[in-house]
Amino acid sequence: MKILIIDEMHESIMPLLQNEGHEMVYSPKITRAEIMATVAEFDGLIIRSKTPMDRELLERATKLKFIGRAGAGLDKIDLEYMAERDIKLFHAAKGNRDAVAEQAVGMLLALFNNLGKSDQEVRKGIWDREGNRGHELMGKTVGIMGFGNMGKSFARRLRGFNVNILAYDKYKKDFEEDFFHEVTWEKLKAEADILSIHVPLTPETRDFFTLKELQSFAKPFWLINTARGEVISFKTLNEALDQGILRGALLDVLENEKFQKFSEEQKAEFEKLAARKNVLFSPHVAGWTYESYEKINKVLVNKIKSAF
Repeated sequence: MKILIIDEMHESIMPLLQNEGHEMVYSPKITRAEIMATVAEFDGLIIRSKTPMDRELLERATKLKFIGRAGAGLDKIDLEYMAERDIKLFHAAKGNRDAVAEQAVGMLLALFNNLGKSDQEVRKGIWDREGNRGHELMGKTVGIMGFGNMGKSFARRLRGFNVNILAYDKYKKDFEEDFFHEVTWEKLKAEADILSIHVPLTPETRDFFTLKELQSFAKPFWLINTARGEVISFKTLNEALDQGILRGALLDVLENEKFQKFSEEQKAEFEKLAARKNVLFSPHVAGWTYESYEKINKVLVNKIKSAF
């Protein structure tokens, strides 16, 4: 098949596909207009997030047999139209699930132990032991919302910490194993000290975490979001932190990740959020390690090989 690669990929993608007999055009700097003009030539597309795979573009892709998404999120892809056209979709959540899980654990431990704060203070000659007293993860109840590749991998990483793991997934049943408990959303909210979000962005999950939803948790908790920023707004985060509903927040994703395109409200709310010592940020890198960069390719190529 003839395959167009429209985003930066680990260099291993070329030999992996060539070994399967495919012809590739590697064009990571291609524009949307150029994709639209040439996509009719290709049997396959391999993408990250350069441009939406919407109906306008897909209608031009008259020969398209598959799209390979080098990552987990599918919110920029018209899944209904792809199903109509019987275009296969492969994504590589298995390629970066370990990276996401390790990042979530790392951020949690960093916040619990004030690592960012204490590092900056020591560099300035401040030796404040009491001001950097931390929390132990052991004995806490960790709730996981969404128990696919990412959620389960996160749970596995927690096993050595002697925590109580509660897993909730609206679309899965009877998935309990010996190291976690499958629970209802209500039970998770009643018991969780920590909530880690591992759900895709859909109309159902967008802005799911309203202030009212957060207020329905039985006790103050720490929030981890390595999934999609649009599930909770800056304003809601600030309100929940102000009211003590949230004890802290670990955010690898934001409701708007383009700072230059913040609305006035988003700018003000983000500045307030950024001033908090119990909030820790990273720039959407939870699944973005040197290892996952390569593993994603292997996952995608294996899926293409199996399907064709």
